Amino acid sequence: MKIATAPVSWGIFEIEGLGAQRPYTEVLDEMSRAGYEGTELGPYGYLPTDPKLLHRELAQRHLRLVTAFVPIPLSEPERFEGAFSEVLRVADLLGALGATLVILADALHPRRMAIAGRATPEDGLTEQQWETAVAFLHRVARACRDRGLRVAFHHHAGTFVETPSEIERLLAMTDPDVIGLCLDTGHFVYGGGDPIRAARTYGSRIWHVHAKDVNPKVLERVRRESFTFAEAVREGVFCPLGDGLVDFPSLIRELRAQDYQGWIVVEQDVDPRQPGVNPLRDAIRSRIYLRQILERLNLTD
Repeated sequence: MKIATAPVSWGIFEIEGLGAQRPYTEVLDEMSRAGYEGTELGPYGYLPTDPKLLHRELAQRHLRLVTAFVPIPLSEPERFEGAFSEVLRVADLLGALGATLVILADALHPRRMAIAGRATPEDGLTEQQWETAVAFLHRVARACRDRGLRVAFHHHAGTFVETPSEIERLLAMTDPDVIGLCLDTGHFVYGGGDPIRAARTYGSRIWHVHAKDVNPKVLERVRRESFTFAEAVREGVFCPLGDGLVDFPSLIRELRAQDYQGWIVVEQDVDPRQPGVNPLRDAIRSRIYLRQILERLNLTD
């Protein structure tokens, strides 16, 4: 198991009103200083999109491009064609850098962001929407496969695939040879589930892992005070690994039992403009914590 990170841990992500842009060179420098082996792409256009330049920037820091997170609006068929083109644009860049996986997720939706962590079955997609969404996912995944990339689906707070039951339904409706799961430990907890049980249940369906921890006190406030997902991020709902609710030693043991051999990407969605936020400090702490677990279990390269 290899350890990577992502620009989101430096506050580089797509949520309007969150985060603060920093030069990508500074962020890559800090990823390297923190000891990571690879990175995800982040929002398309943040890192260089010229393959030669991107390869050079990563190689100078001994980093590999692992994958990219691409949101697609599953509840809005009128936007499918634009999303399809966007996925293929990202897939072509990934392929040029030697990556073999692309991550898809439902796009953040205002209605679901407002109730993230508190969604009920009545807040979900209709039967027809599920069928339309899954058909589109298969179309996208097969187009990526034609380019040599597998597709893993990322469940995400603030979307229509957030809760354990929604994740279960999506996996039941999709072809396991074509679409895998990106298990995000933090979002699984946020959506009301147990990521260790998910690792045990979905086993070989897990093709990628995001290691993310959740501050229990902030999560309790999120649910009690009806925070939006963006407000929860600002309040620090995600914390360094080992400081929150997720039992990472048990998770890693379960992944080993399932013969998982892919990347583990450390993520901590943060708004760096908030007091006390220090992405480099937290990235170092999380990497050391996770590395120690892997070493105890003899799972390092």
